[in-house]
Amino acid sequence: MWRISKSWLRGLELEFWLPLPLVAVVFWLGCSFLAAQQLSQSYSTKTKLQSDTQLEARLSVNVLLINAAVNRTQKITQVEVETADPILKRLELELPTIEFSQIEATIAEELGLPRQDVRKLVRYEIVD
Repeated sequence: MWRISKSWLRGLELEFWLPLPLVAVVFWLGCSFLAAQQLSQSYSTKTKLQSDTQLEARLSVNVLLINAAVNRTQKITQVEVETADPILKRLELELPTIEFSQIEATIAEELGLPRQDVRKLVRYEIVD
């Protein structure tokens, strides 16, 4: 039978390479065990997130001009608001009404401005 001598193994440097797969398997099993232990732990949170609530953002911008184009045939009003804010220069709204009092009330509500200020700033254009 064949006998492998140590000098022949040393010549091929198999003394280093033969135990390497065993070391790799032991390392892989150890890491798998540690990962399973870490992932199986439960973590409790002190604050809970609510996903059923909606955020409402309020703008506080300096309004320069409000243009309202009232389209009587489609019964909508296109509103363009020009601001002095460098980030939000223009805001566009489409309102489903053509009555001036409702237009002013809706714009005042959307922008968070008093209705008197909206009445001073708004310019109407009738489009047929």
